[in-house]
Amino acid sequence: MTLIGEISEINRYPIKSFAGERLETCIVETYGLYGDRCYAFIDETKEGWESFFTARTIPNMLAYKAKLIGEGFQHELPKVSVTSPDNRIFNWNEELLNEMQRFSKKKMSMKSYQSQNADLMAVDSSSLLIITDSTLRNLEKIWGKSLDKRRFRANLVVTVDEGAGNECEWIGKRVAVGSAELQIDTYCERCSMITIDPDDLERDSSLLRKVNEEMNLSFGVYASVKKTGHIHTGEKVYLLD
Repeated sequence: MTLIGEISEINRYPIKSFAGERLETCIVETYGLYGDRCYAFIDETKEGWESFFTARTIPNMLAYKAKLIGEGFQHELPKVSVTSPDNRIFNWNEELLNEMQRFSKKKMSMKSYQSQNADLMAVDSSSLLIITDSTLRNLEKIWGKSLDKRRFRANLVVTVDEGAGNECEWIGKRVAVGSAELQIDTYCERCSMITIDPDDLERDSSLLRKVNEEMNLSFGVYASVKKTGHIHTGEKVYLLD
């Protein structure tokens, strides 16, 4: 095994396109972080990924913060609690649906995933999204502005050791963190989501333009789960031989 860095952040997003929660520890299931993207708003007239309502078209979704409550029972996922921008508290029910429906003329429906039925929940590609501090700093130099990591909605932020390279060199390989093992599958191709400031929701399209021009739209990597386990912030990340 080769040491390549350590986990500096673990982030979970219980509701697709909502703000999420930062964790100190989390279970890694076959589909990714336990409870990640286990709830979503959908358009029942569409199919597949086109059916999801996301912050690409409704930036206000990012202003609502979701967190899981409790641990759930057997294969049943725990309940989710949502805090609105004005600090109102919602549960996963019709009251939240009505709140979200205000932002779209299209009819919304709610969808929840149970862990025994979903391989990838409502994630966009592989199970986990990983970014590194070194690539983030590089993009800051390219863009000429400081960057909030929340723009990239990574599940894991890795602080890489000097000389360990960057995540592009991990594709096709396995990494170990905690008691879990991950397969680094592919780059994450970025979309307009990264142009939205997570605090004021203002868009700056110049960021996506720079990522396209200088990084071929690739920032971060997707990983699938090869071995379930527990992970904690501060744990070392190893590249497996």
